[in-house]
Amino acid sequence: MKIIAAILAGAVFVISILATKFFILNWAPDRPVSELTARWAPPPSVFIDVAGMSVHMRDEGVRDDSSPIVLLHGTAASLHTWEGWVQALKPQRRVIRFDLPGFGLTGPSPDGNYTIENYVGFVTAMLDKLGVRHCVLVGNSFGGYVAWATALAQPERVDKLVLVDAGGYVLAASSPPIGFRIAQLPVLNRLFEMTLPRSLVESSVRAVYGDPNKVTPELVDRYFEIALREGNRRALAERFVQARPGELAAHIPQLKLPTLILWGGRDQLIPPETAERFHRDIAGSRVVMFDDLGHVPHEEDPDRTVAAVKTFLAIE
Repeated sequence: MKIIAAILAGAVFVISILATKFFILNWAPDRPVSELTARWAPPPSVFIDVAGMSVHMRDEGVRDDSSPIVLLHGTAASLHTWEGWVQALKPQRRVIRFDLPGFGLTGPSPDGNYTIENYVGFVTAMLDKLGVRHCVLVGNSFGGYVAWATALAQPERVDKLVLVDAGGYVLAASSPPIGFRIAQLPVLNRLFEMTLPRSLVESSVRAVYGDPNKVTPELVDRYFEIALREGNRRALAERFVQARPGELAAHIPQLKLPTLILWGGRDQLIPPETAERFHRDIAGSRVVMFDDLGHVPHEEDPDRTVAAVKTFLAIE
């Protein structure tokens, strides 16, 4: 018994040493937004007060556009993910993008509400604040879920819809990013509110690219530093709990508007077959598949993917 007790004591000692070393090496507490704005919110970024939050946004392009293009990013992303598309679209159209509650530099919702209904209400409040009566709504991943849910709630306001590897159905990801898995584990997600290995962020970003070699150190910097924005990590865990896919999926066939569905054929988070499911459920929709791209095709290859959008919107 003494030998077993000694072995157990030794194991506990080794584990405690390894755990201490892990926390020392990966210590990454929350950072106030004021420390992040210089690098990640230069002009044309502005912050506007909406729904009790100081929302990070960019509003660019043609000012008299009667139906601006509004871009909604996905989980753990930010408005920066659309940069390539914005550069291509803003000479002809007004393009609006913002960090959704719980993400980017906008940060957590003041009431801790991350239901899909609350996100729809937030997007509606943003459009009201900006005086946008009609728009083309675009969304990737969770942002795609928010986009089509908003189109259901505001059919008179959303003229056209673009879904980019969109969420909303109940699905089993073949290989979800490790960061997403940790965010959904009750104990680990609390531990990672004060630690965040940069390697974990890098592996998560590489997992959503069709060609991981396209992931640069600068790209990882952006995802890593913005993840540290005060409150974002706790909000991410709450978002996974509160905004479950499938809640509104039965209503997707009610969408009656021109819809473009873009998908990466190497998406390991939301399978490419989902594009065909949206296509079947949304009458008159069209699908463009990019066989070599992953879950964020707009970020991975903005030139090729935005060309499909410009065709859909008849932009020369």
